[in-house]
Amino acid sequence: MSPVIEQAVQARVVASSPSLETVPATLVYDRTDPFTVRMAFPPLATLEGTEVVWEFSRELLTAGMSQPAGEGDVRVRPFGYGRTVLEFHAPEGTAMVHLRSSDLRRFLDRSRFLVPEGHEHLYLDLDEALAELLRDVY
Repeated sequence: MSPVIEQAVQARVVASSPSLETVPATLVYDRTDPFTVRMAFPPLATLEGTEVVWEFSRELLTAGMSQPAGEGDVRVRPFGYGRTVLEFHAPEGTAMVHLRSSDLRRFLDRSRFLVPEGHEHLYLDLDEALAELLRDVY
């Protein structure tokens, strides 16, 4: 079984105009980094023309599916029937995307199959993380 889950999703970008633009994105969960979810937007979907990847906690994504969650750069909240909003805050501005809640639930269920909630610490390689920190210092 692969230690990485990747799931393509369609993100509807909220703009100042009344229409919503749909862009592809990929949700990624890696068992070797068990607390983290990544959401990658391809170059064609970004203003910079380069891939943009946001990292946030799986716990934040789970909590935000049922009630507003997050106080920092990433915020998640339910939106109407069957949608979840992710807000990405950066110095350049804020991006807000709508995702199907069913897609997020499927992704989170798959991640829990790899690493059950509450057991993330069992999948951390603390020796490797410490060695990497020490390499950066010396």
